[in-house]
Amino acid sequence: MKNDILLWDETIFNHVEVLELDHFPEYFAHRDKQLQALKYSLRPAMRGMRPVNCLLSGPPGTGKTTAVWKVFSEMEEYGGNVVFAKVNCQMDSTRFAVISRIYKKLTNITPPTSGVAFRKLFEKLVEHLVESEKVLVVALDDINYLFYEKHADEVMYSLLRAHEQYPGAKIGVIAIVSDTGRSYQFDPKVGSVFLPEEIDFPRYEYNELRDILANRVKYGFFPNVVSEEVLDQITGYVDRTGDLRVGINLLKRAGLNAENRASRTISIEDVEKAYESSRLLHLCRNIGSLTSDERTLLELIARGEEAQTGDLYKSFHETTKLGYTRFFEMVNKLQALQYVDADFSGKGKRGRTRIITPRYQPDDILKCLH
Repeated sequence: MKNDILLWDETIFNHVEVLELDHFPEYFAHRDKQLQALKYSLRPAMRGMRPVNCLLSGPPGTGKTTAVWKVFSEMEEYGGNVVFAKVNCQMDSTRFAVISRIYKKLTNITPPTSGVAFRKLFEKLVEHLVESEKVLVVALDDINYLFYEKHADEVMYSLLRAHEQYPGAKIGVIAIVSDTGRSYQFDPKVGSVFLPEEIDFPRYEYNELRDILANRVKYGFFPNVVSEEVLDQITGYVDRTGDLRVGINLLKRAGLNAENRASRTISIEDVEKAYESSRLLHLCRNIGSLTSDERTLLELIARGEEAQTGDLYKSFHETTKLGYTRFFEMVNKLQALQYVDADFSGKGKRGRTRIITPRYQPDDILKCLH
């Protein structure tokens, strides 16, 4: 019985980094088709040509970012005159922030955050690219977040048509879209030059999820910490969402729960206790990227019942002092992100009064906000 108790200086974790969400695994299974399509599209860049643009789409947690990272890492080993730049558009959500990130990758110099116009910074970026005779491949991860302020078309148009104004500029773009049911349409003038290879990342099947999670268990924990029964339980939870990141987070939290009990093994109860936090992982991560005013608006919606836009704006204005135009833009953004529904009630002037309701359970939204 004594051997079942974990001593204060012992741990059930072997390689803890394997259970971190930002860990890029060596074992990346069940995405061979997508990896080959990516490599095929980027192969021209290795020969000094402009690569084929790509559009990667699929639900959250289906391997899109990892696939790009794996291909970039592999191609960077071969050297050559290709620069691979990755931009997280959830963090860099303006056209200036995106170009700044690319500029830093290309020149190893961080541009000032103010006092420099977007057009001037972009000119310096492309001029450097042409002078160095390099090919630039840009991955715009979660490009969804550039659509709400109309930055997506501006960034794409600038990158894809740079060679028209700067002969010799060779730029390819990989746009990564977390498809949550909303179709993102580029402006026709962007679409006419983007012409991407479309690569779909479907939800993982149950057996695929179990295989991937079993590999994380193999390296993340010491032997016999996670039983087959516990692994089945975790896989079942993850299969509900289709988001592999939920499973990785669930493994880590369940392990911490077991250690908190001084146990050498993870129990079903440890998993059930951890699931309450892990199931909200994606929602909380996305809400965390909202501005303080957007979070305020979302909280007002979550705390209310069905709210008409007029009443909701009154409460929002009293709290933030912002005007109706900004309020209207934020409602549209929250609707596009699928946090809220904004349906016309058929009442009011021309029947255009809108009712705003949360799409998630209000308690879940409030947990992520606080």
